[in-house]
Amino acid sequence: MKLVIVSTDTEVRDAAQTAFKYEENVEYFDRWQEGLDAATEADLMIVDLVDTLQEPHKIAGYEQFAHAKMGHPKASKVPLVVLSPPPTYELDFMSGWPDFVFAQLRKPIQEKVLRRVVTYL
Repeated sequence: MKLVIVSTDTEVRDAAQTAFKYEENVEYFDRWQEGLDAATEADLMIVDLVDTLQEPHKIAGYEQFAHAKMGHPKASKVPLVVLSPPPTYELDFMSGWPDFVFAQLRKPIQEKVLRRVVTYL
């Protein structure tokens, strides 16, 4: 199984490294643009919503990511898990598209929750 994880949050990366320590093909990226290109053969893409933002608290960056993913010839077919910001992190707006997100997880991220989401593939 190939997993692509986009996050600069060390807690997310630590949880993923523990959760997926037996997975052979897990790739980590700081930027979603690189993650999209790597996701062409992936089984699952996990993206930290905060790392898609171009400006703090402005959802426009996430929308840009969403349009890029939906328009990507291969990554568009890869199921997406979005890691929500912490409850205290305010966004100016939140949008969504039907069937775009496979799952949405809240922070703090726990290893067992990451492992569980993979079982639904």
